[in-house]
Amino acid sequence: MSRYLKSVSVLLMCPQANSGDGGQGVHVVLGNEACDMDSMVSVMAYAYFLSKTLGSSRPVLPLLNVPRSEFPLRTDNVFLLRQAGVPQELLLFREQLDLLQLQRDGRLTLTLVDLNVLPSSDRDLEGAVVEVIDHRLLEREPSASCLVTVEMVGSCTTLVTERILQKAPEVLDPQLALLLYGTIVMDCVNMAPEAGKVTPKDSQYAAQLEARFPGLPPRGALFQSLQNARFDVSGLSTEQMLLKDMKVLTGGELQLAVSVIYLTLEVFLERDKLEDDMSAFCVKHGYNMLLAMTISFTDKQPFRQLAIFSHSALCREEMSQALEKSRNPALSLCPISSPHSHIKAYLQGNTQASRKKLLGGEGEEEEEEDTQFPPTPMNSLVEGCPLDNGLPRISAQALEEKFSKMSARQERAQSP
Repeated sequence: MSRYLKSVSVLLMCPQANSGDGGQGVHVVLGNEACDMDSMVSVMAYAYFLSKTLGSSRPVLPLLNVPRSEFPLRTDNVFLLRQAGVPQELLLFREQLDLLQLQRDGRLTLTLVDLNVLPSSDRDLEGAVVEVIDHRLLEREPSASCLVTVEMVGSCTTLVTERILQKAPEVLDPQLALLLYGTIVMDCVNMAPEAGKVTPKDSQYAAQLEARFPGLPPRGALFQSLQNARFDVSGLSTEQMLLKDMKVLTGGELQLAVSVIYLTLEVFLERDKLEDDMSAFCVKHGYNMLLAMTISFTDKQPFRQLAIFSHSALCREEMSQALEKSRNPALSLCPISSPHSHIKAYLQGNTQASRKKLLGGEGEEEEEEDTQFPPTPMNSLVEGCPLDNGLPRISAQALEEKFSKMSARQERAQSP
């Protein structure tokens, strides 16, 4: 795998590789915009497989669908690559390849993995899609020009592993096997049936990898190390912590960032120059308020705290009142001491009230945060959030009305 990625890097140094001046075409394997472990490994493994089996003059490029600057936020991805001995500098990120220009020049062939419908921003690339491999609900229209493999397994990497073992098992080596195996184990929550993720096919191909490569780490130890890495934010800056798992709410005067922080609030508040960093973060990204929802786990049970940051005392107070009075869900907030004048802090008594429940869950794709198994962190922008629609001001009444409407919609949806 490393040798293949190095050859991709050499190719991209060629001036014609990413230009519209008549250079050779490219076959790009692209994953989803979350670029979680499943997407990353599926892209890398399937591109490597195609490069070995297509017999085409077109080079196959594994493109991670995220800017390079955001990749360090995927701390579990970084850990797995390090364990497998894959240098990060060999990875290919979205800004390094102009897919639209390649498509306009008729030089792009596109395979989608862990993704079956292109987002609206990439719809102009649809004509280049020749194959799809995904493990979620099929949304794309059938087409004779596109081969589609969609199966509701726990990990898209399982389907990639199946293809490799069925078509070219000689492609597998210990490095690639570790990437595939680690991802399946992580996605399927250590293959535990009670987590509701693993399917017989996931178990089948995890077992085949174990049989072929007895030197793979034990499942439990590998899962735990990846899980620990996923929530290890010790090496991140304050800005990176805030971006790691963030939603954005906009409406009227409100520009609110809601970040989940995987630390206790006490540890987070002790960070050096925290207020300066949060202020700079809000100015840089155009937010007038920041809500940090911290979560840590003791014996797999969530412990939640909450902090409100704004330079405006009025905004902080109005948001505080709205959250304290919220009943759908009730947060059961208890004020705690904060060493910062612009940060109001709370202990959250209702540990089941995750950000997803607070915001109504609309437009969200990640797993619930209040399960016994923590979610896949991802940075995304919520479209069509229940708190949109033009809030004229940040009032307790307005937010409480929004929460009530969300609850009513959920109750109607659950009614027979």
